[in-house]
Amino acid sequence: MSNPSSACPMHGGASIVRQEGAQLDFSQAMSYGDYLHLDPILSAQHPLSPAHDEMLFIIQHQTSELWMKLMLHELRAATAALADASGSTRADAFKMLARVSRIMEQLVNAWSVLSTMTPPEYSAMRPYLANSSGFQSYQYRCIEFALGNKNPAMLTPHAHRADLLAQVRAAYEAPSLYDVSLQLLAREGIAVPADRLERDWTQPYEASEGVKQAWIAVYRDPQRYWDLYQLGEKLADIEDAFRLWRFRHLTTVERVIGFKRGTGGTGGVSYLRKMLDIVLFPEIWALRTDL
Repeated sequence: MSNPSSACPMHGGASIVRQEGAQLDFSQAMSYGDYLHLDPILSAQHPLSPAHDEMLFIIQHQTSELWMKLMLHELRAATAALADASGSTRADAFKMLARVSRIMEQLVNAWSVLSTMTPPEYSAMRPYLANSSGFQSYQYRCIEFALGNKNPAMLTPHAHRADLLAQVRAAYEAPSLYDVSLQLLAREGIAVPADRLERDWTQPYEASEGVKQAWIAVYRDPQRYWDLYQLGEKLADIEDAFRLWRFRHLTTVERVIGFKRGTGGTGGVSYLRKMLDIVLFPEIWALRTDL
């Protein structure tokens, strides 16, 4: 008769672990939790209200900030790689930009989890938020600036923290991903208007017929300009994903709070709808009509 314990799933699992030689003693070694600093991360959720759903609200926004940290890491590196005149890091830049689009997909999906919060559930915790709002996220503002949506008023919410203001201002004053992309087109022999290659980087980008014609030249001869063609499509991917992110933000807010004003003082849904009209890389979209 077989040993009954051999049929126990838990017993079998322990046996497999031993057979595989997995390390089980971490008294003198770095563990998974040590490497990821899980103690401070998992101890960083401090609900202020008695509402059960505040934990969801906190974790959704904290994880979004972590994804945004990675997005900025990739955007900054990709922008620097595209600015490299040697062209040796261009393939790296394309990989990073593709990753940015995938990160945005994660951020879009996060809204689906938050949308399980009903209006009464949000109302139970909303007074405890005071004036705090995602509108004040310095990482989100750096992303907007890195993608070219420059607005000096958006520096003000960070004026109370010199360290954060310095980061946001640096993104505000630097050329955007699109600015650097146009400079790359020019280095590759594509005619780009001079006023789009050297300008005041703090000003929002304005569409240019000359820039549209530059991109059309690339798209009409993709074999000759394969890298630039790939770049154009990577930019389209990023803006496509960014639009979905903004749209899901809008629909989630409308679903949860309706047309109430946002905790940060904006009109809420009305403000988010205006953000949908912003086009980051206008010629990338306009050229499709002319091809």
